[in-house]
Amino acid sequence: MNARIRPDWDIRDAILEMGGTDAYKCYQCGKCMAMCPWTHVESVVFPVYRTPQSVKLGAIMSSEDTDEIEREVTEVYRCVGCESCSTWCPHGVHMPDIMRGIRRILVEFGSYPSELSEAVSRIHSSGNPFGEPRENRAAWTEGAEVPPFETGMDYLYSPCCVPAYDPRAVKVAKASVEVLKAANVSFGILGDGESCCSEAIRRAGAEEVFQEVAGANVTAFSEAGVKKVVTTSPHCHRTFDQEYGELEADFESVHQTQLFAKLIEQQRLEPKNALEKKVVYHDPCALGRGCGVYDEPRGVLKSIPGLELVEIPNYSREYSLCCGGGSGGVWLERPKGERFSDIRVQQAAATGAEILAVACPYCLQMFEDSVKTMDLELEVKDVSELLAAAL
Repeated sequence: MNARIRPDWDIRDAILEMGGTDAYKCYQCGKCMAMCPWTHVESVVFPVYRTPQSVKLGAIMSSEDTDEIEREVTEVYRCVGCESCSTWCPHGVHMPDIMRGIRRILVEFGSYPSELSEAVSRIHSSGNPFGEPRENRAAWTEGAEVPPFETGMDYLYSPCCVPAYDPRAVKVAKASVEVLKAANVSFGILGDGESCCSEAIRRAGAEEVFQEVAGANVTAFSEAGVKKVVTTSPHCHRTFDQEYGELEADFESVHQTQLFAKLIEQQRLEPKNALEKKVVYHDPCALGRGCGVYDEPRGVLKSIPGLELVEIPNYSREYSLCCGGGSGGVWLERPKGERFSDIRVQQAAATGAEILAVACPYCLQMFEDSVKTMDLELEVKDVSELLAAAL
């Protein structure tokens, strides 16, 4: 232990109280480090297995040295919450919970990356991470004829902040709407009555803002009579499904690929237009490891005539490599050579695929940026876009 660092039991107890109790289940086998996506970046050594031990010993965030604090903050925010470590941990240690406990301490003291601080502030004030006007949340529906949600509709459609405001991702939301309409699913939106699900800022450590914004969503959904929600983002789905229950939410959530697969099985959707392309599917962390959804997106793609679906050898399904956008990573600027998305699109391109299919707005953003900067001949499309074109 560094001589300048002395155990701080108060910080340890606070981290444990804020969700880090899994630290005591860790017995330092190191399997988490072997599974961590940072092992693919040669210039970075991220010994994640040391984190639980540091928490137990009160040896994390306990230094008074400025350089040491900065180093630790950088290390703590390297974790993108991909859950590769948790999936393969023999003791079921959930590292993202430990990291979230540590980050809550950092947020309380204002010692966290400015990019995340700014995103938290924008979500708190505007209901979205871009700081766009709340009243423009439904502007993406122009030309799509999307009705406001009414009690009795099958689903509330929750498009996520990215498709609601980002010009590229708007196409994903509109494709999703086309698919739902083709299947005669009754649905509507809340528009500016809905805010960011706040999953990313909770994982960044901004618990108080999460409670406030998520609580407002729960109230809005309840007052509107929402019983079922279909989401474009797996991050929204996982948060609604696994975390909003803490706030007494009373609705069910489904990711759109799950619903699409069900509608195809029921023959309410029949893809007829052929797509003579080789397509590789990327498993988003939040949808795959986070929710156990692997087969439905593949089933949707396989239903499209002419489409040849291929896999990334060794790194598909639960072994999928994170795009780097989770836990606020989508707002952090990683140096060239430290971007998981660059590694992932190279893996995808090596399959000979012409299209990289995704099921997450974060993955869409991260991969399209990498494809552009690396000048690769690879098109990135959401599953909903490919399905809509086939109907």
